[in-house]
Amino acid sequence: MNSTSSMALALSAFSFLLTVIWGQPLLRVLRLLKIGEHIRVEGPERHYKKLGTPTMGGVLILFPVALLTILFNAVKIFGFSVFGNSVLVPLIVFAAFALIGSLDDWISLRGTRGGDGLSALAKLILQLVVATATVLVLRLFLDVPELYLPGLDFEIHLGFWYFPIAIIAIAGYSNAVNFTDGLDGLAGLISATAFAAYGAIALIQGQIYLARFCFILVGAIFGFLWFNVYPAELFMGDTGSLALGATLAVVALMTGQWAVLPIIGIIPLSELLSVIIQVAFFKLTKGRRVFKMTPLHHHFELLGWSETQIVQRFWLIGLVAGLVGVALSLV
Repeated sequence: MNSTSSMALALSAFSFLLTVIWGQPLLRVLRLLKIGEHIRVEGPERHYKKLGTPTMGGVLILFPVALLTILFNAVKIFGFSVFGNSVLVPLIVFAAFALIGSLDDWISLRGTRGGDGLSALAKLILQLVVATATVLVLRLFLDVPELYLPGLDFEIHLGFWYFPIAIIAIAGYSNAVNFTDGLDGLAGLISATAFAAYGAIALIQGQIYLARFCFILVGAIFGFLWFNVYPAELFMGDTGSLALGATLAVVALMTGQWAVLPIIGIIPLSELLSVIIQVAFFKLTKGRRVFKMTPLHHHFELLGWSETQIVQRFWLIGLVAGLVGVALSLV
């Protein structure tokens, strides 16, 4: 276990260095191509100063994660294995959702639909298609555990219901992290903490390959945060947020400990629920609101919290939630 943990942490550090090293060249390319963030007109006024900041920074995370994962799988050719083929599934999911997000970002940047990107329906359909294919692979080819519950030492079998629940979890958390991505460093810190928690769970389960993949992602996200913390030089865009959320759900499903995902991922879940509650309440009451603005972090901005206060406090909640989630998985 000690050597396994050391390898996972070493890979995380290497991933961080790779990400930081190629971050500056990527920033220059994005600025050259004028790939800059559009700001919602109805958003808080303080966000207007972020107009033009390079976006689509999710590719900064994808590159080192893909390179290290593929590289270490290729080592098997020479007679020994550092990674297992199973980690190719979350990697492919990350790449597929990053592609959906980049398409959305590109359409938004080019103003094809008035700066709105893909329609909500088109984006959801693409997410559900990839999520459905992923769940079929997880159950039919990898035979991942269906569900573990805290306090029970046996697997819970859900039968047919596993498929719709798992599909909704992948698409739902993809959108949840997307809603979380609204303040400098917020989505990155929350995602890194959640992946570290599931990396620890995977280590405890003996899923060393999955654990290493998680910590490679943690390192890459921290490398991205080098450029994304306040004041941000680079935004991840949907390219990164959709991919991180979907991959987090896939990792949770691969451990079988996805019952604690609402705890470990409490901040993205809260952001998603705030939007759902706001829209539903607005329609039911014909114009009244529960929150000053959604997603949830905007509500606290309008209450007077500074951007750094929101990010730090949300991250502290996410960190404690991650510790609780890992503890529950051990019960």
